[in-house]
Amino acid sequence: QVQLVESGGGLVQAGGSLRLSCAASGRTFSRYAMGWFRQAPGKEREFVAGVDWSGGITNYADSVKGRFTISRDNAKNTVYLQMNSLKPKDTAVYYCAASRLFNTEVADYDNWGQGTQVTVAS
Repeated sequence: QVQLVESGGGLVQAGGSLRLSCAASGRTFSRYAMGWFRQAPGKEREFVAGVDWSGGITNYADSVKGRFTISRDNAKNTVYLQMNSLKPKDTAVYYCAASRLFNTEVADYDNWGQGTQVTVAS
């Protein structure tokens, strides 16, 4: 088990950038694949980006490809999501999550942070 705490959310104008961070507790962080998900009001939680255990392999939802970058620093037990060229439709609560599987399915992730709000104004 890992405990996850997100930070870095906020209000930004369309076209702007934000960097989310997710700090993990425990000594097993490097054994987990990490993902970022988001949930907008009235919508289901959806996959945004994922990174494998070493940080060498990443994958992204089509809606964020070319704009968002996920990375991790295993020495700092932290995963990041750099979000550029933000759009109003990116507005959501963003969650980081840990999984033994490198996958995009919500059900495969069993460790979740509390979420951080990202609001993109038009």
